[in-house]
Amino acid sequence: MKKLLTSLAAFTALTAAASAADLPRRAAPPPVFTPVPVFTWTGAYFGINAGYAFDASSNSNRGFVQTPGNPVALVPGGLVPYQALLPNGSSLAYSNDSREGFSGGGQIGYNWQLSPGNGAVIGFEADAQYLDFGRRARFATNAGAINPGFIPVNGTLNTIDFFGTVRGRLGYAFDRTLVYATGGFAYATGTDDGARVGLQNFAGRRNDFKTGWTVGGGVEYALPTDSFLNFFRSSAVTLKVEGLYVNLDNNNGRAQLPLVGAAISPVGLVPVYTLAGASRNENAFAVVRAGLNYKFGSY
Repeated sequence: MKKLLTSLAAFTALTAAASAADLPRRAAPPPVFTPVPVFTWTGAYFGINAGYAFDASSNSNRGFVQTPGNPVALVPGGLVPYQALLPNGSSLAYSNDSREGFSGGGQIGYNWQLSPGNGAVIGFEADAQYLDFGRRARFATNAGAINPGFIPVNGTLNTIDFFGTVRGRLGYAFDRTLVYATGGFAYATGTDDGARVGLQNFAGRRNDFKTGWTVGGGVEYALPTDSFLNFFRSSAVTLKVEGLYVNLDNNNGRAQLPLVGAAISPVGLVPVYTLAGASRNENAFAVVRAGLNYKFGSY
């Protein structure tokens, strides 16, 4: 009887195990896929830049020849002949590289990308820049003597210390690479010391700014968010290379005369102009620069 009961229990256990093996197994949970965010240029940004600026005027004045009626100084009574060199017939010529030098500053802006990934991008940017065209103009002369009250100045660009722009941007993004064109308003100013007479107008007053326009373009690339340059934990760090052409408005009338220097007078420093090439005096320069931006906002 005992053997029978033991055999019955073993048979029951084997039957239960076989039945359990026939039951359907519980399905494994489906894998969870986390979508990779698509990069977009939308967002605010700020950054720094540095580069090189150089004269881009189409017909820059490079000096003057001393004659009984040329150059002329602007005094409260108007234009009067000024004896900068001796003897008459002497000339003074400025070096081409005295209107080029370092440029650097910062920018801030905002971009909107119409569709993430590849797509059109529109935005605006404002920047403020230091400009070093040199306080002392380099020149050569065959004059026997230079008037001790004459300060050589190689045009208005030689008197500018700072410039800035407010521009629109329009481009196309190929994922993390943005190609764009830009243009808008430009302004420039200089400090009121030494030979800083380039901002003086023909009413005998000194303007605070010269204004004009700018146009250019560039290429910008967004580094990964975990870039070692991302000190501010921004959504992206971008690097750009950009070129700008800046043209400052010509003043009306006589102010188109090319500026060649400053003269010490009883009323202070007054500008000295040459009558040669008086039909036009363009003040334009180009800037080629590299920049770094920190973008905040959408991924």
